[in-house]
This record gives sequence, C-alpha cells and structure tokens, in this order.
Amino acid sequence: MGARKRNRAVELKEEKKHKAFAILRNCPTSPRKMRLVADLIRKADVNSALNILKHTRKEPAGVLKKLLLSAISNWQKKNEKQRLEDNNLFISEIFVDSARVLKRMRPAPQGRAYRIRKRSNHVTMILDSFNKIEEAEQAKETENINNNSKTENQSKE
Repeated sequence: MGARKRNRAVELKEEKKHKAFAILRNCPTSPRKMRLVADLIRKADVNSALNILKHTRKEPAGVLKKLLLSAISNWQKKNEKQRLEDNNLFISEIFVDSARVLKRMRPAPQGRAYRIRKRSNHVTMILDSFNKIEEAEQAKETENINNNSKTENQSKE
C-alpha cells in the first residue's frame, strides 16, 4: 500500500470513529421494497422516523425500526457524556444496496424451468446531530469573516 492510500485509510478510520451508524447485512427482502420504506425516513429526525416506522404497514418497516434503535444505541455509546434529547439527532444517510441473490428453479410447462431470484439487501444508516452541523456552519462563517478582514487589511497597506 502506498503512502497516499495509507494516509487516506487512516483519515477514513478517524472519521468513522466519530460517526454513529448501523449496518444490516443480508436482509431477505428485495432492495426495491426496502428502499420504499427507507425513502420515508431519509433526513427525518429520530423521533419522527420511529413514529413513521411504527405506523407503516410494510414488512421492512419493522426491520428498519430495529436498525434505527441500534444506530441510536451506537450513538449513545460513542457520546456517553451527551444527552440524546439535547442533540436533535436525525438520519443523515440511509442507503440500501443489493446483496446476494439466491437462484431457485420453478417447474414450467413442457418440461422447462423458470428461474426465481430471491433477492436480499444490505442497509446502512448514519445518524448525525443538528447541533454539530450548526457549529460547523458557524465555524465556516467566522473563518470567512477572518479571511475577509485579513485581505482588507492587506489591501489597505
């Protein structure tokens, strides 16, 4: 592994330490059906997402509810000194990827067979806090103000 690749891997590992996420692997539901429910809760705050999943009648809603509770638990482990209510958690990213496909045969007329594809999926859910986003925006604004004042001072001289 080259130096740049190693450095990037270390950076990604550091970023991952501060993110709260949960991953569900090989869920035996078609990715298309899972995405329908995942789209309902994308960018929603945690409490409203739990409420939406509780009242959704589709089968993947129960699986996503458990995954969301797991992600919340992971966030609490990484941020033990902070309160859940104060941080305004929301689902910053949720994506559904296709997993392995089990191929089965179904008898068809005249001695033929049709292929049945039993699909499964992987779901990744990443939580973030509104407070962190606001702090980052304020830091950028103060940095821009400082940069503008420096350039103005240099132009006056």
